[in-house]
Amino acid sequence: LSKKVQAIYLWWHKPVIDRELLQSLPNLKVIANSGVGMDHLDLKLIASFGVKMASAPRAVSSSTADAGMALLLASARRLVEVHHIAISPSVDYCEADILGVKVTGATLGIIGMGRIGYKIALRAKAFEMNILYHNRTRRKVQEEQAVSATYCKKMDSLLQQADFVMVVVSLTPQTRNLIGKRELELMKPTAILINISRGAVVDQEALATALQTGVIGAAALDVTYPEPLPRDHPLLELKNVLITPHLGSRTDKAAYMITEEAVENILAALNGLPIPSEVLPS
Repeated sequence: LSKKVQAIYLWWHKPVIDRELLQSLPNLKVIANSGVGMDHLDLKLIASFGVKMASAPRAVSSSTADAGMALLLASARRLVEVHHIAISPSVDYCEADILGVKVTGATLGIIGMGRIGYKIALRAKAFEMNILYHNRTRRKVQEEQAVSATYCKKMDSLLQQADFVMVVVSLTPQTRNLIGKRELELMKPTAILINISRGAVVDQEALATALQTGVIGAAALDVTYPEPLPRDHPLLELKNVLITPHLGSRTDKAAYMITEEAVENILAALNGLPIPSEVLPS
């Protein structure tokens, strides 16, 4: 069937797109991804075969923003830790020193103010948070005012001020290990780091050390590198870490919308029309 295949719909990075597969599909026109992250694809290689690419940003943005806020709230109030206390057969009462962090009035720093980052800002405003953001390009003044967000030209300034730091960037050579030892040391010792982008954006060894030594207060990670982490990884041993298995966009409605958006992109490509969510190699 190789000569009949004109489109590929990738679900959870499968099938693997490599040179061998591309060479075997001479009439392939488009690859539609089931999500917004494209770091698992060699975009230049695919483009060299004349194949177009598309992502599904509209479908995943709201669900991923919801997940980001869920991680922020869960880590702030230590929900997983206190859940285990509450169901433990040996517990008679909850220790008075098990205190969470107040979210209302706290400062949230958003690194990456794209579609998802902006939706997080909308949600954070409802929690009466002070919002800072760092992005490659500044948002329009009207967009900033709508969420009461303040632009930080330098990421260092955001890291120094924020009580919560939410990382929402794409994984590129420029953002790999974006948050490392130096950046963690700029953060408040009570700060909580939330990563809903890609695991490799954060230096996980530096993060483990920072959490063990009190450089920052806690972390909540929906993404790791690799996924899942090796069972002996130090992050898995820490009480002040909350890890979920890349669930950002995994809701029933989002899965359906992702497929709809992918089909829309595929049909546009096959009919010679502009692809709504086309991704170009950088």
